[in-house]
Amino acid sequence: MFPVLQKRKLSENTYLMEIEAPEIAKKAKAGQFLVLRIDEKGERIPLTIADSDKKVITIVFLVVGKTTTELSLLKKGDSLLDVVGPLGNPSKIQEYGNVVIIGGGLGIAPIYPITKALKQAKNKVTAIIGAKSKDHLFWEDRFKEISDRVLIATDDGSKGKKGFVSDVLKELMQKEKIDLVIAIGPPIMMKAVSDVTRDRIKTIVSLNPIMVDGMGMCGGCRVVVDGKVKFACCDGPEFNGHQIDWSELMNRNKTYSDEEKCALGDAGRCQK
Repeated sequence: MFPVLQKRKLSENTYLMEIEAPEIAKKAKAGQFLVLRIDEKGERIPLTIADSDKKVITIVFLVVGKTTTELSLLKKGDSLLDVVGPLGNPSKIQEYGNVVIIGGGLGIAPIYPITKALKQAKNKVTAIIGAKSKDHLFWEDRFKEISDRVLIATDDGSKGKKGFVSDVLKELMQKEKIDLVIAIGPPIMMKAVSDVTRDRIKTIVSLNPIMVDGMGMCGGCRVVVDGKVKFACCDGPEFNGHQIDWSELMNRNKTYSDEEKCALGDAGRCQK
């Protein structure tokens, strides 16, 4: 069992949870993830490790389906049945020069440990964070502590630039030479960033497709990269954004949308 040490709401439908998991915490590196299960009847879901310290790992999740809804109802003192990790390959941290790291929506959380590690590796790091509105943003203050500057974009213009993170990146590219871009968030956002930088700047994205075991055995997380089938869990989760078949990825992510709605109580979506 893995005790919940803290749970709090960060923004609209977004929660932070600290879990006691010393064996995972002492090995976790930036860019890695875990797979958890709430109870014996629960599904296994992958979540990026947003932070780790000694005996504690931090996850940040968005309430979108049955399992994340149940996860949001847990409180301090409750426990998770299973937590497996750290999984996936860690981010490649070295001195690149001028790095722009972009987090969209829930993607703000997984870029945090990567940003911190890149800054420690003596890079100049610009963090661009974006969301639907200011009510969906979080951790602006935390990023100000670990990066050289923080730029914000919101779809409705309620904070920062009105528009998308890719718009902020375009403006930045016109002003200075950028050596590396890292983007994490919804596939459509990562695709937009990759389109902006294509043939100009090396761009790394982190993929979180449908996943079951997280160890390369189920094949559920397969993605097409440079025309070849890869498994996001063990070949990634980070890949060259210019080599991803984004259409295939986004179509596969819709595979169980009806079943998810059925699990949430939409009888019209349930198969008889």
